[in-house]
Amino acid sequence: LAGLAVIAFGLWLRFGGVMADFASDKKSPEYFFMGLYVLVGAGALMSTVGFFGCCGAARESQCLLGAFFACLLVIFAAEITAGVFAFIGKKVAIQEAQKIYEDIYDDYMKNPGGKVNRTIYQYHLALQCCGKDNMEQQTGLPCPENIQMPKASNCLVEIQNVIDANLHLVGIVGIAIAGITIFGMIFSMVLCCVIRNTRDMI
Repeated sequence: LAGLAVIAFGLWLRFGGVMADFASDKKSPEYFFMGLYVLVGAGALMSTVGFFGCCGAARESQCLLGAFFACLLVIFAAEITAGVFAFIGKKVAIQEAQKIYEDIYDDYMKNPGGKVNRTIYQYHLALQCCGKDNMEQQTGLPCPENIQMPKASNCLVEIQNVIDANLHLVGIVGIAIAGITIFGMIFSMVLCCVIRNTRDMI
């Protein structure tokens, strides 16, 4: 169940909400999305391992429970590695996303009537911002109506805030899953010992 929840969370971050708009163009922050793909893959692996763990518990198989423990240990190590990778790579992901917006902004300034007009409007609508600083709001950018003025001044700041918030969510989910993984390893070993002791008594 935890694995399925991780899959759903990773897909929601990738295809739903603000981050989906970053993938609407050919340019997208692949560094950030790569982490989400790893998250979805880890969820799929957890679901598979969990299924075999349930089978081992139901059949009282020490072999399956031992394999379940080993797989959980590998997943736990992968989660720690991914967490460190995300922490180190956060700055790179933010810079990459900001560079994408700046490229789109520059393209719009060169050709305000081109295809990029719709793309930059989607960014402004999703982030509820307009332009890169206060003065550039006077250049006729396609901005959504009724945006909050404190946020309207700098889309680069909003991009940083969005990625920070999403990585914070990923960190919380990662810690929760790591805790579940530890409990899974403990319970699998306890169950394995109980099965062994029961068989010795028989």
